[in-house]
This record gives sequence, structure tokens and C-alpha cells, in this order.
Amino acid sequence: MSVRILQVAGVLAALLLTSAAPAFAQATSPGAGPIVVVETEKGTFEFETYPNEAPKTVARILELVKSRFYNGMRVHRVVPGFVAQMGDPQTRDMTKKDRWGTGGSGKPIGVAEISKTRTHVLGAVAMAHAGDAAKADSQFYVTLAPTPRLNSGYTVFGKVITGMDVVTKLAVGDRIVRATVKE
Repeated sequence: MSVRILQVAGVLAALLLTSAAPAFAQATSPGAGPIVVVETEKGTFEFETYPNEAPKTVARILELVKSRFYNGMRVHRVVPGFVAQMGDPQTRDMTKKDRWGTGGSGKPIGVAEISKTRTHVLGAVAMAHAGDAAKADSQFYVTLAPTPRLNSGYTVFGKVITGMDVVTKLAVGDRIVRATVKE
């Protein structure tokens, strides 16, 4: 009888641990680089980076994160079932709302690092641009659904590994409290 109680207790403990796990939590992919932590008003999400496939893009994004470039910015574009986009410094100023999505850091990546390995799956993190992938600057988006039609035109440089539920709750105007590189 006591063995059966221990078995039931073990099953209950496993169920509790499973239900307490963060939504969309997963281990990093083989070849993944540094993890970026984005704290928003709605919660925190983390994404792994892919320096093997997009070395210049990852280096530039990490440089921006470490310089606190994204802190205080707002989400400027959300298309349900498609993307949530951020990275325009003009979003810190509510009087410039009509220009949100047109700004950047002033230093484009300079190369399109489009990979057949890293694609637009759910939670992909990729560089936004206005027609030329080499001119992508600081704006990035997270896919809210698999979006294979973007694979040939946009650099995927990361993927959300925790907090996808937070990303799906983001709305235009939500603020990024801070972005950091996880040590």
C-alpha cells in the first residue's frame, strides 16, 4: 500500500512541475549563441541567436542590446497571426506615432544573411526592412505563426525559447522595459 502512495505522489509531483513550466520553454538549438532577454510591460520573453548563420546581424543586435538601445522603446506593429515588431527609437516619443516604424539606429547591417537553415517558424526573430535586406538596421519582428513566404527575403537571426505567450499578448504601444544579454 505505501509503495502505491509513493507512486501516486510521484505522478502528482511530475504533473505539478509540468504545469508550472513556462509557456513555450525549450532548450536552445544546436549552434545557438547568446540569449537575449526582452522585458516588456506584459512580461518577459527570451530568444536564442544564430551567430553561425547570421554573424553580422547577431553582432549588431547584441551591440545594440548591450548599449541599452532598445530600453524604453515601444512595440510599433502587431499583425495578429503574423508578427509583432519593435526596434524603432522614435517609439519612445508618443508625439511621433505617425512615424513609428520608419526609424532605426542609423547603422544598417550592410549584408543580407538569409539562411535556408533558419526559417520563419513560430517564434522566429528576424530583421525588418523596407525592401532591401542588407539595409536592415535595428527593427526586428517575432513571427506569431509559421510564415514560410518570408524565408527568402528576411534574415532570421533568432528564435523565442521562453515567453512566447508574452509575445502573443503584445500590442502596439506596449513598452520594452529593458533588453539584456543573458550571461
